[in-house]
Amino acid sequence: MKNTFALCSYLLLLVTLLGLVFSNCKANQVDNLDELINSRSSENAPKTLSWTKEDAYIPKYYHTSSIGPSPSQEEQKLADKITALPGQPYYGSNFDQYAGYVTVDPNVGRDLFYYFVESPANSSQYNPLVLWLNGVANVLFLESPAGVGFSYTQNDSQTFFPTSGDKAAAKDAYVFLVNWLDRFPEYKDREIYITGESYAGHYVPQLAYTIVVNNLFRQIANQSVINLQGIAIGNPWVDDFTGVKGLFDYLWTHALNSDQTHELIETYCDFKPHQPISSICINATRNAFAEKGPIDSYNIYAPLCHDTSLKPSQTGSVYNFDPCSDVYVQAYLNRPEVQEALHAKPTQWSHCSGDVDSRVSVTATRYALNVLKLPIVTPWYPWYSENEIGGYAVQYKGLVFATVRGAGHMVPSWQPERAFNLILAFLSGYPSPPGSPK
Repeated sequence: MKNTFALCSYLLLLVTLLGLVFSNCKANQVDNLDELINSRSSENAPKTLSWTKEDAYIPKYYHTSSIGPSPSQEEQKLADKITALPGQPYYGSNFDQYAGYVTVDPNVGRDLFYYFVESPANSSQYNPLVLWLNGVANVLFLESPAGVGFSYTQNDSQTFFPTSGDKAAAKDAYVFLVNWLDRFPEYKDREIYITGESYAGHYVPQLAYTIVVNNLFRQIANQSVINLQGIAIGNPWVDDFTGVKGLFDYLWTHALNSDQTHELIETYCDFKPHQPISSICINATRNAFAEKGPIDSYNIYAPLCHDTSLKPSQTGSVYNFDPCSDVYVQAYLNRPEVQEALHAKPTQWSHCSGDVDSRVSVTATRYALNVLKLPIVTPWYPWYSENEIGGYAVQYKGLVFATVRGAGHMVPSWQPERAFNLILAFLSGYPSPPGSPK
């Protein structure tokens, strides 16, 4: 198995219908990530947990094959098929869609919601499977962990949340994938890639590690394994130290903070875990956010949403991007007929929610890469999209770091063509699109 771990500085999304969301959540993604960042740089920062083989190995779990013959899964697959989504073109689409739930723990009633889009019929038989955690492939979107989007648990919060966390999320996602492949057995031998963005800098590698560890034990037992080929992470929150330090360095280098505030942060803020935090550091970091002002932290050059009325727009640059697009998605997914078409339980669905993303910045990603000290195979070079520089890349041993020029946190929203070319190159086994114009 070739483990091509591709770490991309920007989001490699193909479809943004089911992004990372939280149900019954009043705060937006910026507020929640601000809270996370502030907690990581406080005196009471949560302890970093170990992640060993013993943590990743799942010796016994709920498996759908144990509850009945395979036709029950075939029937469930047919039930999950979407005939049409409200608002789709009247002539339909040239690809199949499925949506529904996969049980990961029947004892507590924990089900994860998925939305699956097959590539067009003439090519889906050979294309890989891309699992997205928050045309060139069959794309499987998973709302994970339980409590996110349409995914749910019947546990009350006092029982569920103390036992939840990154490790539990990785194990649930693994059980989901095993059982989903039972429902769609034609994909069991396909190449599988795991992708995600933002906090998926934790979710994606943890799930990949869980798959690798359990594959080893399944091989010993002569059982089938998940054909994991690689991962791609966009704007990843990989490490607290590099993430927080990179954020404040990015604000200063992009003229969003004063020299005085940055000097205080450089002098009095260590950001290393479990170190005492001075009041000067706390006040300086708060002042850094205040100095930045009310701009879009996910694209510092983007307009803000002031008018939520639906309007036609074309994506591709900051000048014609509609900053209220999230509002339209939320309204659409809360329509009863849409939830019914998606086979989702009635839910009040809401958002908790490039090189111009200040929240999980390219600077932080580069700091995290420097910690790894990987040997460079191909030094920094520009890659091209339609005869223009689409971004930059550097190839390390076993890993590629690529940027998308002029894009914010969710690359396809700002640079859809460049995002498409980048993910196409990744799935085709290339480190990036061409390094010279056509």
